Amino acid sequence: MPGPDDVVRVEISDAIAIMVIARPEVRNAVDHRVAAGIERALDTIEADERIRVGIITGDGPFFCSGADLRMISDGTDTAMTDRGGFAGLVERTRNTPLIAAVEGGALAGGLEIVLACDLVVAGVSARFGIPEVARGLVAGGGGLVRLPHRIPRNVAMEMALIGRPIDATRGYELGLVNLVVDDGGALEAARRMALDVAANPAVSVRESRAVVAGSADDGESAGWTLNDRAMTAVQATADFVEGPRAFLDKRTPHWNGD
Repeated sequence: MPGPDDVVRVEISDAIAIMVIARPEVRNAVDHRVAAGIERALDTIEADERIRVGIITGDGPFFCSGADLRMISDGTDTAMTDRGGFAGLVERTRNTPLIAAVEGGALAGGLEIVLACDLVVAGVSARFGIPEVARGLVAGGGGLVRLPHRIPRNVAMEMALIGRPIDATRGYELGLVNLVVDDGGALEAARRMALDVAANPAVSVRESRAVVAGSADDGESAGWTLNDRAMTAVQATADFVEGPRAFLDKRTPHWNGD
C-alpha cells in the first residue's frame, strides 16, 4: 500500500506492518506528503486487528534526516499533521507497538520519530542526534521533551546544547537503543523482535504497552507546554530563517541574536 506520491511504502505480512519512508534522495527528509503517508499507515495499523506490531524504517542507507529544511527555509510546506504532529507520528495516540529499525542516521526529526517508537533496533554505524541548535532551531517534535526520559539528563542536555550525535553503541549503553546489529541488518532484526512481541496475547501486549507508555507520558505533559513556548520564541527570530538557509547553502551562518 503506497502513501501519497509513494513517499511512504507499507508492507504487511505475518501480523507485522512495515512503514518505509521512501525519499532516499534527500535522506528520507519529512515533508507533508511523508507525514500524511505515515498518518494514513498508522490509521490502517490501528484499524486492522490482524496487525500486531508496526515497524518504521527508511529507504536506503539513512533512516531519516528530519524535516525537509528547504520547506522550513521558504515556508512553503509543513512536516506535520493535525492528529499526529511532526511526521504524523510524534503526538499520535495509538495502541499498536512500534519498532524503529535504524540504519545510517536518525537526526533531528529522525531521532524524534525514533523517540516516538516503543523499541529501537540499530545498525552499528547508526547515529542519533538533535542538531537543531546549530541551525538556529529547536528540536520541537519531542526531542527536547522525550530525550531526558530515555537517557541521563546531562547527556540529553549535551546533545540539545551542542548538537553532536551519539553512535549506536553509545545509544545502547545509555538505554536509547534496544539492540545493535551489523549494518544492513536492522530491519530483519526488528522483524524478529516484532515476531517475539506478536507471539504474546494481543490484550496483554496492548495493556502492558499502555501502562509503560502512559507512565512516561505523565512526565512529559509539562515538557510539551515548555516545548510549545520555545518553538514560538525561536520562530520569531531572524536566526530561525538564517540557520536552515546557511545549512542548505553550505556556509557558516551569520547569527543575529534575534
